[in-house]
Amino acid sequence: MLQNHPRQMFTHQLYQIPLPSIYSSFTQTQTVFQTSISISSLSQETTMKFRPRRPKSKQPPLLFFLILFLFSLPAPSSSSSHAKSTTTIAHQFKEAPEFYNSPECASITDTDDNVSSDQNSDIYICSEEVVHVAMTLDITYIRGSMAAILSVLQHSSCPQNIFFHFVCSSSASLLRAAISNSFPYLKFHLYTFDDSQVSGLISTSIRSALDCPLNYARSYLPNLLPLCVRRVVYLDSDLILVDDIAKLAEIPLGENSVLAAPEYCNANFTAYFTSTFWSNPSLSLTFADRKPCYFNTGVMVIDLERWREGDYTTKIEEWMELQKRMRIYDLGSLPPFLLVFAGNIASVDHRWNQHGLGGDNFRGLCRDLHPGPVSLLHWSGKGKPWVRLDANRPCPLDALWAPYDLLRTPFSLDS
Repeated sequence: MLQNHPRQMFTHQLYQIPLPSIYSSFTQTQTVFQTSISISSLSQETTMKFRPRRPKSKQPPLLFFLILFLFSLPAPSSSSSHAKSTTTIAHQFKEAPEFYNSPECASITDTDDNVSSDQNSDIYICSEEVVHVAMTLDITYIRGSMAAILSVLQHSSCPQNIFFHFVCSSSASLLRAAISNSFPYLKFHLYTFDDSQVSGLISTSIRSALDCPLNYARSYLPNLLPLCVRRVVYLDSDLILVDDIAKLAEIPLGENSVLAAPEYCNANFTAYFTSTFWSNPSLSLTFADRKPCYFNTGVMVIDLERWREGDYTTKIEEWMELQKRMRIYDLGSLPPFLLVFAGNIASVDHRWNQHGLGGDNFRGLCRDLHPGPVSLLHWSGKGKPWVRLDANRPCPLDALWAPYDLLRTPFSLDS
């Protein structure tokens, strides 16, 4: 009989929960044996004075010159190390446990053992009962992505009814293997995003990590995903869920809204655009008929059909083209979304994006939770929990991310 796995809900009493111990990082010390060679010689006069002259050696000093040559070789450069890191995944990950549907979950067509896994995925992908989740994947953030995937499955009532859509721009085979090894039962597709679609439109922002073309792939999801996928939940890689993602996916979008996300109307909305934007009436009037509020694009519910009908990818690109001619914002891929959607989105409870846990974009300092219940914790900002844990300088809330970390350490034990 299928058993429902335990689920977990965090509330404002989160700090009363005993935090798991934070593991320490281990470094491997490589011992280098160096051979020192000292050569002493006596002058010819002293040699002749105290001892007979020795016959000349017939063996040429090849060993001496070979040793000098080896010691003169330069150490491996950082560029060669970097080149290697871009073609391999530095970490190894454990296999996650398999989760099963609760008895009340809708039944989707059973898989056929006689067809490939890709064909079985196609059976699921167009089902109305499937919850679609989209994420970007890259080698730098793969550790965070693993934790996010595990959290989604662990807290879902119907984990077998979730289909993941992963988007990457490089190292597709490595990323596919990493996901398949840790989640051999996972239903997913991996899409390749062409960086050239957007690289010419990207302007430098306040943090170089925000300028990665893959950060803009969320604007192209309606073009990448199959047409039968009508709605998708987009998630960043630096978050974990502690609630059932089906609740988020089912949030109503109303009659006209293209996407839904938690809004933060107390934030200073004008700070997201430059004085050049606000001083130009033809630009600032963009929000004349709206009541725009800031929203974080790391957690969104998107109606793909409405997006395609309104051609919103082109609208976002038009603002990016203007940004190349005159600087109207400083913060990566967020402002174009605000320009197109702010004031016209369906609001979502703040519990679904407790964001900012990574601090600001400069120092990444520790932050506390916003008041109220929690369904999703989001380490947006410069500080990432896995980096701080490895450095033995974690923030208190990073301990809530650690149980979902699938990193295989020298002392990790697989269940």
